[in-house]
Amino acid sequence: MSRARADEEEYWHSSKFRAFTFDDEDDELSQLKESKQAVNSLRDIVDDDDDDLERVSWSGEPVGSISWSIKETVSSSASSLEGRDSSLQKGSSSYAAFPKQVSSYSLSSLFRGRNKLPSFQSLSDALSDTGVKNYAPELRRPKAEYKDYSNDWSPKDTVRRMQRGKVCSLERFRSLQDKLVLLDEAVAGHDGNVITAVLIFLKRTLRREILFRELEVRQVALCHLIHFLKETGEQKLLLDLLRFLDRTEEVALSQYREHLNIQDVEKRREFLKGCIGLPFSAEDTSHIQDHYTLLERQIIIEANDRHLEMSGQSEIFRKYPRKASILNMPLVTTLFYSCFYHYTEAEGTFSSPTNLKKTFKIPDKQYVLTALAARAKLRAWGDVDALFTTKNWLGYTKKKAPIGFHRVVEILQRNNAPVQVLQEYVCLVEDVETRLSLATKYKCHDVVIETYKDLKDRIQLTAYKCKVERGSAEEEKINSILNNMQIRWKN
Repeated sequence: MSRARADEEEYWHSSKFRAFTFDDEDDELSQLKESKQAVNSLRDIVDDDDDDLERVSWSGEPVGSISWSIKETVSSSASSLEGRDSSLQKGSSSYAAFPKQVSSYSLSSLFRGRNKLPSFQSLSDALSDTGVKNYAPELRRPKAEYKDYSNDWSPKDTVRRMQRGKVCSLERFRSLQDKLVLLDEAVAGHDGNVITAVLIFLKRTLRREILFRELEVRQVALCHLIHFLKETGEQKLLLDLLRFLDRTEEVALSQYREHLNIQDVEKRREFLKGCIGLPFSAEDTSHIQDHYTLLERQIIIEANDRHLEMSGQSEIFRKYPRKASILNMPLVTTLFYSCFYHYTEAEGTFSSPTNLKKTFKIPDKQYVLTALAARAKLRAWGDVDALFTTKNWLGYTKKKAPIGFHRVVEILQRNNAPVQVLQEYVCLVEDVETRLSLATKYKCHDVVIETYKDLKDRIQLTAYKCKVERGSAEEEKINSILNNMQIRWKN
């Protein structure tokens, strides 16, 4: 019987969970987890029905009332004094017996939340109290995270980490030698982003003279810096670098490129006029001169055409209003504009297409191609015909196209030219296969019939008869050719 009672007491006084102590040599994080598991396991032991009951003391007063609190305080003080006196009287006794206080606090109310009574404090509120010192172990970051901010990386290791996208501070490289070693390592890594990042750091921390001198012997880094300055628009620093390198033509081109940022037309014209004297090559100088002349012409043409359009004096401006200004347009666009609105003007005027061709030395192919597109858009087929008609020294006329008649046919077809106009130019295509292909594609039946007749191909002509409408003039023409006994067919 006594053994059974001892086993029972050992069972109730034992636990598989250990309390948290600071003297434990185990890992702090594992101790914290075990304590948390111990707290959570108490929820399964506590009866859930305790919260619904009203708790009273042995005297019959509700727990939490003012009178109950006073009595509890007095009884606890008296009990502590009695316990202290008894312990002194016993002297060498093993330990003093502490009085058991009767209280109606329950484990469910302690670990599960706030009680219904206002005087009861929950566990979460007790732990969040600022007056209570928190002895829980600190959860530290992994040691690998602190290595990202280390200042002990060598230039080679720094470049490798930058290539992997790690955050690296370059401020630790203070001396010129360390900075140049870092730049050389970045160049050796063949990573443009890393090279650019190092160059930005050097540009910020070195004087221009030192930076330019060191980059002069490092051409790869120099090219990266020049490209970076062009992309970011740091024009002043770029010009200083090019002047230091004695690249006069690049300096001139960089200054000429600034005209793109000038919106006012008059200011841009004056700027281009000043660029003519810059140290360009001979070919580039002629281009700058043409650019200035073209803009000057465009200003004159724009002012005149705006006046004609607003006054309504010109029929073509009333029928085809302008959709955009001619200012700052390329030479080919200006030529198309002149062929569209000023095709019949004399060569002496600034807006004349022939004047533009002569002034800017436009090749014949470019001029014919642009003029054909402009006149075909207006459906001026007479002007198109005159564009390809030439006379020899005997006075005979002949059609000639420097761009090839197959391209003429394609441009006319895109502008919805009638079949009669298309057939006239399809016939002028020299290559037979190309002529048949274009004639079949655009349904120029007369061209196909005449071509098969010239080739004396009876089989192909008979097969093409099925592709024309029955009873049409084309069918009658094919039958007439097939019944002609004077033609010696090849098949």
